[in-house]
Amino acid sequence: MKVKMILPALTEATSPFWRPIKYSLFPPLGLATLAGYLNADDEIEIQDEHVERLRLDDEPDLVVLQVYITSAYRAYALADHYRRKGAHVALGGLHVTSLPNEAAQHADTIFLGPGEDTWPQFLADFRAGHPGQRYESKVRTLIDRPPVRRDLIKRRWYLVPNSIVVSRGCPHACDFCYKEAFFAGGKSFYTQTVDAALAEIERLPGRHLYFLDDHLFGHPQFAAALFAGMHGMNRLWQAAATVKSILMPGLLEKAVQSGLRSLFVGFETATFHILTPYPGTALHRRLSAEGRVTSSHWDLYDTRHVVFQPARLSPESLETGYWRAYREFYRWGSIFTSASAHARPIDQLRHLAYAGGWKKFEPLWDAVIRAKRVPQMLPLLENLLAGFGAQGTSRSGTARRATVREA
Repeated sequence: MKVKMILPALTEATSPFWRPIKYSLFPPLGLATLAGYLNADDEIEIQDEHVERLRLDDEPDLVVLQVYITSAYRAYALADHYRRKGAHVALGGLHVTSLPNEAAQHADTIFLGPGEDTWPQFLADFRAGHPGQRYESKVRTLIDRPPVRRDLIKRRWYLVPNSIVVSRGCPHACDFCYKEAFFAGGKSFYTQTVDAALAEIERLPGRHLYFLDDHLFGHPQFAAALFAGMHGMNRLWQAAATVKSILMPGLLEKAVQSGLRSLFVGFETATFHILTPYPGTALHRRLSAEGRVTSSHWDLYDTRHVVFQPARLSPESLETGYWRAYREFYRWGSIFTSASAHARPIDQLRHLAYAGGWKKFEPLWDAVIRAKRVPQMLPLLENLLAGFGAQGTSRSGTARRATVREA
């Protein structure tokens, strides 16, 4: 069976002028995870439109597309194209789960929620000649999940090819978050076994890791056991967590001892987003009931456009304030001021490189991306992260062992 799996490009990732590095950070791990359930003799290809031009003249038997809100229109166009060619088209992901009736107009099969239980059932039905039109996840577990098909990932096109996910969802329930819709009908937070997670880490080459979990510290006992198992692996890693979780006694220290060097925490001071009422969330239901949702054009749901009527200011004022916040926060003067809080010149320089590299060098990143040289930048990232782990003190006298960044 010939299977083609596609991650369509997000609208904001297709600028003809420059391409932000964030769209070349991580490979399509979700599709590679689903590929693990296919047979060894299946002919499988994964294409990520963020880093490569899609080939559309092929004739696969099965086409699988992962759909986000600002890639929805592109995904639907690709789905329609392959359906006209006679392929069976399956759509899944956050947007499909939120608006299944819309997605069903462009697919032979749709998937609601995570796919660990529904995807194997679909494959069995498809091979038997009677695939269903809709599969909805009910059983939530990562037990006995097959290894991720990392051999299908084009590692040379990503800055962080060693991305990994050892849990699903998040223990919190925020009304603006897609997670509540995606995991409806079952558990909304669950983990691998520690042994399985450690085995997957062992399979990854190199030194650097990036945990893409929504909340790696969300299950403290699991996290503590994971960090203990990673101790001595000589890894450098990054992840995301909440302020509350990093204040848990001893947990952050165990993470640092196992190789944590950069942690993104969930309050918005350095990456700004306009509140966006994604379909399927409690926020969308509330604003819709109040008549305050002003657009259903999914390309605008990128957290950079205002698609609702704010309560106390105009949409124009909110959008203007968003751009002003970015402009002011990432002025060179602001970056230099922040860097000067470090006592040692080497730490100041490292801060400048880390903060400036994220937002001040888009044309340079664009040139690196288009030249397919992104992996050559990984040693620089590893050196920066390794420096964050060096023992030192800030001017306040507080010991530094990792960098906590706002996300």
